[in-house]
Amino acid sequence: MNEQQTQFILAFLAYAAQRDLSPAKLCRLSDVDLETLTTGAPVEMSPKQFNDLWLNACHLSGDPLFGLHLGESLQLAALGVVGEIVKSSTTVGQAVEHAVALTPLITDLFGMTVWHDEHTFTLRILPNDGHRAASPFAFGQMVCFFLVFAVHELDGLVLARIRPQHVAMPFTPEMAPELERVLRCIPSHSESDYAITFDNHFWDLPILTANYALQKSLLQKVAMAVDTVTTGNLVVADTSKPAGDSWQRKVQQYLMKNAYLGIVSLEEMAANFNISPRSLQRRLKDEHISYQELADDVRKSLALHYLETGEYYIKEVSYILGYNEISAFTRAFKRWTGKTPAGYRRNE
Repeated sequence: MNEQQTQFILAFLAYAAQRDLSPAKLCRLSDVDLETLTTGAPVEMSPKQFNDLWLNACHLSGDPLFGLHLGESLQLAALGVVGEIVKSSTTVGQAVEHAVALTPLITDLFGMTVWHDEHTFTLRILPNDGHRAASPFAFGQMVCFFLVFAVHELDGLVLARIRPQHVAMPFTPEMAPELERVLRCIPSHSESDYAITFDNHFWDLPILTANYALQKSLLQKVAMAVDTVTTGNLVVADTSKPAGDSWQRKVQQYLMKNAYLGIVSLEEMAANFNISPRSLQRRLKDEHISYQELADDVRKSLALHYLETGEYYIKEVSYILGYNEISAFTRAFKRWTGKTPAGYRRNE
């Protein structure tokens, strides 16, 4: 495997740990050498091993859409290849074209093409039939991952929640509601087409390179806040400790890693962990805390972090944390610290 493929597997295992799965068990069941992976030494993985990783992750989590939820949760900054895309692009269109060209660095299960006209642009997955036959289950999961990651990549490039116009893919009826939630579009069933279409308005928009730096800053914040080890640009949960030792810790980590577009709702958080909102509330209540308290605590922690770096205007910090009005952010910050954001920064 090349460096990008190794980083992807590490991101996969980090997310599995966040979902309360043991990376060590996943690798053992799939005949994958976890120690070699985490030390950065060269490692080879057969199509069967890769397929078995996905099979075991879906089975142990009880989540048939594990790849979809991985794509939803994964930050742009977690994959080193995205940094190269950002550094070599000035517009969304350029970034999309570069991402398509770099797809073979991540997977050999399929390639991607991009086509656009005056109204739309479409990303289409082109299966590599030989490799797909060797890893059929992994293929379906990777398609889900790439489709939702494309949506989140565009989110990160322009700092907005983008809705596709059309999504085509194979799926079963029971999957439709969750696909619609994550992809923000009612999916169209197709046995052979794998594609996602966006409004061409986004094609020429300049990308916000500062947002990539923001995501890296968030990863650094997470690394300071929880017990982790770092491999390259990717923060990986410490596999020497029990995976997900508390729901409070898992929710806090997810909130911080994905806070560059605001704090996610309870419903979105629960869906990513494949449980109901009521179940998540109950598990947090058992740990004597509420989701709202955790969200508020993460907002406070990130607000202090952003202001202390001195790299962001107060208005930017307010927007990043999901406040529509700077006055609302100022009131919340004063409640947390007894000071206004400007007063806190002056005293630093």
